[in-house]
Amino acid sequence: MTLLLEVSDVSVTFDGFRAINNLSFSIGEPELRAVIGPNGAGKTTFMDIVTGKTRPDSGKVLWGARRENLLAMSESRIATLGIGRKFQKPTVFEDQSVRDNLAMALKNKRGPFAVLRWSPTAADNRRIDELAEEIGLTDRLEDRAGVLSHGQKQWLEIGMLLAQDPRLLLIDEPAAGMTPGEREHTTDLIRRAAQTRSVLVIEHDMEFIRRLDCTVTVLHEGAVLAEGTIDTVTRNQQVIDVYLGR
Repeated sequence: MTLLLEVSDVSVTFDGFRAINNLSFSIGEPELRAVIGPNGAGKTTFMDIVTGKTRPDSGKVLWGARRENLLAMSESRIATLGIGRKFQKPTVFEDQSVRDNLAMALKNKRGPFAVLRWSPTAADNRRIDELAEEIGLTDRLEDRAGVLSHGQKQWLEIGMLLAQDPRLLLIDEPAAGMTPGEREHTTDLIRRAAQTRSVLVIEHDMEFIRRLDCTVTVLHEGAVLAEGTIDTVTRNQQVIDVYLGR
């Protein structure tokens, strides 16, 4: 496993509040990681920094074998490097079919003028079918995305990100609002995706985190409080005091 992303001594302050405090974090390729912590711990800000939405006051964020400096890049440039992000609320094109949603995600690899003239090739259609099978929506391909359940919309959005073949996938609270069966399917989907790429999951559902069976990083007040297996961090007294005991 090679190092993909390295965040070193990063800090950011908003109106006098230090949201991220000398944070250091790294993830290999491929690797599955989970990030947990109380509200206000800096989890979302951490993702914002990696994707270029927020610029830190200090520190380094380096990408890939060439150690490229993400802090010198725009959000759009960072996205082209292969960093995909899924927010908590699913954002799919509800009036379009599941197939069309996946097809539009494939088209994102093309320039704006090519998109206007684009029609799916046989290879594109095979890829759409593969993605639908991977996310468990093969039997819903022709259905309008708006009629899907909340969990199915989450899977579709993950599929749309996978269609762009990201090297790093950032997923924010995927289990929120899901049924137990949907959570189980989502766990399996994420674990499969992490076999060929890096996946970082922010989540509050501890049972969901346990099923991911990966290294867990606990953030508190913008810094790493603990890191290790789920059993290691849940036995950590500091983690119990600031997060689990609430």
